[in-house]
Amino acid sequence: MLKVQDLHVHYGGIHALKGVSLEAPQGKVVTLIGANGAGKSSTLRAIAGLLKNKKGSISYNGKDIGAMNPVEVVKSGIAMSPEGRRIFPHLTVYENFMLGAYSREDKDGIARDLKWVYELFPRMYERREQKGGTLSGGEQQMLAVGRALMSAPEVLMLDEPSLGLAPILVRDVFEIIKAINEKGMTVLLVEQNAFAALKVAHYAYVLETGRIVLEGTGHELSCDQRVREAYLGG
Repeated sequence: MLKVQDLHVHYGGIHALKGVSLEAPQGKVVTLIGANGAGKSSTLRAIAGLLKNKKGSISYNGKDIGAMNPVEVVKSGIAMSPEGRRIFPHLTVYENFMLGAYSREDKDGIARDLKWVYELFPRMYERREQKGGTLSGGEQQMLAVGRALMSAPEVLMLDEPSLGLAPILVRDVFEIIKAINEKGMTVLLVEQNAFAALKVAHYAYVLETGRIVLEGTGHELSCDQRVREAYLGG
């Protein structure tokens, strides 16, 4: 289980997270929803070890990971597909995937996971020798998620995976999230498309200005009038 308790994050003089506490149980999809600037991405970046100016506790399977650097976090079993994809545009699809596996030495396992990623994203197999920067936005999102999966994580954190995608691709992204979760992987999802996120989530948290203001099952929050008015168009 991934557990965050009383997490505070500062950017210079800005208090971005003000005591966030959440849990992501093993094998579940947990989503964070909220407006821009609510602190969703900051929460993921803090867990990933990318933010240092923080206090509170972050633990995974009972082990404190709050002081780990990003490489150590990945080796502990937590990977992130960042907002904006952040692929390597001058490297091929295959090379991007191999960089996702940089912390691994199990060649057989890497080959097995590469096969699985290509099965999840058949288009990536077709474009495996194509440079990442020449892919469409939707294809780059597939590449970013696949690259994170190549580290063989137990917890996959996804930061705005549907951002900027056409509706048909958004549907595909959420089908892939379900497929990943069905293999037993825990998913911590940050997503502005609250309707789609709540539909796939076992549990959800609502962030506003750095604080969690509501939590419950995906179904409970999708039926909550406050959530419907603020994020689901009434």
